[in-house]
Amino acid sequence: MSRALLQHLELLRNLGVTEIYRPAPAAGEDGPDLESLRQLHSNCQNCPLGATRNHFVYGEGNPRARAMLIGEAPGAEEDRTGRPFVGDAGKLLSDMLRAIELKREDVYICNILKCRPPNNRDPGPAERAACMPLLLEQIETIQPRIILMLGRVAAQTLLNSNLTLEKLRGVVHTFQGIPSYVTYHPAALLRNTHWKRPAWADLQKFRDHYRSLD
Repeated sequence: MSRALLQHLELLRNLGVTEIYRPAPAAGEDGPDLESLRQLHSNCQNCPLGATRNHFVYGEGNPRARAMLIGEAPGAEEDRTGRPFVGDAGKLLSDMLRAIELKREDVYICNILKCRPPNNRDPGPAERAACMPLLLEQIETIQPRIILMLGRVAAQTLLNSNLTLEKLRGVVHTFQGIPSYVTYHPAALLRNTHWKRPAWADLQKFRDHYRSLD
């Protein structure tokens, strides 16, 4: 069993996942594409958030992206539109990508949770566990070469860590065998502009690694 798979299973165990079901593709077929997966999961009721959402927010972007950006959960605008990272935080994320000469169409953007927690509270452990197989399925389908984790909740969940965001930043991590960077969530940067300078330092490291990919 590969180290990446062991890390994957350990993360799920710590989040409380005891069973994983993934339908096998039909003989002679590749696995399902992202749109098929979105449709498959769009009526998900694996946790109570399924009953309170307006829209299931799966993700969007390049299905063959080399870079994947992962946040924590949809907010009010995302729940209203069904798209990840829209509204003011989404505009800032687009600006951040442009600053490193990327567009939203170049990357794949999603969250750990696919439904909005009430009042934008932090996702609970059971909610993260319910959605984690969907995220891992997205990663397996896209096969990104590099990941950018946006915000404390996303980083702590994916890295199975209780360290602060400050201690998780500035280090190249590995998630599912993929080099991974951590920076501030765009919504946090809107609340505290003093974090924009260190966020720019994070983005430059991410950009340089991205450019070094074959």
